[in-house]
Amino acid sequence: MKSKPATLKDIAETLGLSISTVSRALKGHPRIGEKTQNKVLEVARALEYMSPSMLATEIRKRSNFIGVIVPKISYHLYAMAISGIEKVAETRGMHIIVCQSNESQQREHSLVTELIDLGVAGVIASLASETTDFSHFEALKNRKIPLVFFNRQCDDVETDKVVIDNYKAGGDATQHLIDVGCKNIAYFGGPKILQINKARAAGYSSTLQKKGLRPNADYIVYSKFDGENALSAARSLLYAPKTPDGILAFSDQMAIQVMLAAKERGLKIPEDLAIIGFNNEPVDELLQPSLTSMDQPSYRMGEESARLILKQIDHYEAGYEKKVLKSFLVVRNSTNRNRLP
Repeated sequence: MKSKPATLKDIAETLGLSISTVSRALKGHPRIGEKTQNKVLEVARALEYMSPSMLATEIRKRSNFIGVIVPKISYHLYAMAISGIEKVAETRGMHIIVCQSNESQQREHSLVTELIDLGVAGVIASLASETTDFSHFEALKNRKIPLVFFNRQCDDVETDKVVIDNYKAGGDATQHLIDVGCKNIAYFGGPKILQINKARAAGYSSTLQKKGLRPNADYIVYSKFDGENALSAARSLLYAPKTPDGILAFSDQMAIQVMLAAKERGLKIPEDLAIIGFNNEPVDELLQPSLTSMDQPSYRMGEESARLILKQIDHYEAGYEKKVLKSFLVVRNSTNRNRLP
């Protein structure tokens, strides 16, 4: 029967050293001589000593759980991405623990801490809209726990990422509104701190300038994601002295709030106002009129994220990748002025 695991005290007693000296030697402290360090390491190996950090690493290697943190499971994009993650994880006998931050930085921080304590093999995350402090993700890296960001990511943390080209997508959507005859085009964004929000807004502004259309500061509006805030922000656009004739919304759900405000205002879609959303959700085809939307390959986003986390689990020091997936515009009746009588 195997005896209990070796401790620092066992090593100290074997060598006739203090426990603090042994501890410093194992950590490579500069005040401990090389000869002493080598002796300590030699005895530690002989006794099969494993420090708490080494033990945690070993547990993670044996773990078959991957933590997945998303802003809301109810968002169509994340529901599809989770399915993609699960499909790839299952090929390796891995299981996923799905958590939602509810767009809260504090909750996101707590979830990361809990996943660390559970000893997950890695974490796949899409940032909450409130997150401005990324120290909890740095804590994952400090413990050498694999991390992959998808969709919503940040440049502050160096790790694998799976995204679309949000700058190009914002520009392509804006170009479509110009092509159907819009002259006064607005950008209806989500929370301003989101990096992908800034990229889409930049693509929108750049495309307007290239086409000789001056961006109007009053036509760039940001909102929280909940329906009440989004509807209020949409009203501020549509009840302005000069109403826009085209709107690019951050998401389909925000575009729906614009459609509600437009109908309330008595504006016809797309005759008076052309609208584009993001995510290409199934509900878009059922709306009246149906909603034009920028499609994001959410299922593939999940698949690629899972492949990258498995790569990190196998070879943590292999270097980081940023996968940029293609998006495309799905044109429906909310912008299709060519079909008007």
